[in-house]
Amino acid sequence: MKNLILITTFLVSFNSLAQTITGTTQKELPKIYINENATLHFISPEDVEYTDISTEHMQGDFPMPNLVRIRTEGVPENPFQSIGIVTIVSKSFMAQYEIFYTSRAENTVTRIVIQQEHTLPIETAPGDLSEAELKGFALTAYKQKQRMHAVYSTQYGLTGAINNVFTVDNYIFIDITFTNKTNIKYDIDQIRFKIEDKKIVKATNVQSIEVEPTFQLYEPEYFKKKFRNIYVFKKFTYPNNKVLTVELSEDQISGRTLKINLDYSDLLAADTL
Repeated sequence: MKNLILITTFLVSFNSLAQTITGTTQKELPKIYINENATLHFISPEDVEYTDISTEHMQGDFPMPNLVRIRTEGVPENPFQSIGIVTIVSKSFMAQYEIFYTSRAENTVTRIVIQQEHTLPIETAPGDLSEAELKGFALTAYKQKQRMHAVYSTQYGLTGAINNVFTVDNYIFIDITFTNKTNIKYDIDQIRFKIEDKKIVKATNVQSIEVEPTFQLYEPEYFKKKFRNIYVFKKFTYPNNKVLTVELSEDQISGRTLKINLDYSDLLAADTL
């Protein structure tokens, strides 16, 4: 009798626990049909961080950061059967699709643009923006006319100018243009951002803190005459005796280097997108 009571209690507890578990079932996943004669491409609105293929009936890779390529591995014994689930994860969402084999070309899908209704948001810290949102705001900043005209530097036939500074929630968007007035193209080694002392008494006394962009709109390797980009940073501050230095360096041993200094007062005067 005691054992029967224990079993009944366990079953009641288990059923109560099971009722609290919610999620997406396999039957609810979007269905996609492919065959061995076609490749399926998933186009993601953000760079893909992780992909899982649940069975050995498929193989895949990343030809581009926002592109997932899937192919079938052979022909399954039963036509129109499920050959697995593909999971695609970015920084801000997860998407899952159930893949079926079909022998009919008219049913075969070759391209899928991941839609919001097929995604599950991945929680981020309060105030954080997704990569797609950062790109959207960066494009908006790129369309704005130049409002700052006094923050620039010229050296070696190069000119660097900060066009605008914007803020969105916890982010700072810095719009920069580099102009090359020489006939020699500029091969970019790196663009670094540092918080440095405004006045340097001795070279050995330099105090520098490097800050990394969270996002940048373009990633070119070189430019011939002009290059404009939007760099996005998590919100930061620095005292009045320091400046934000933008350092452009060339991909050569004796490469040309250019620095632009942004005062804190210019950062405080940033507009809101």
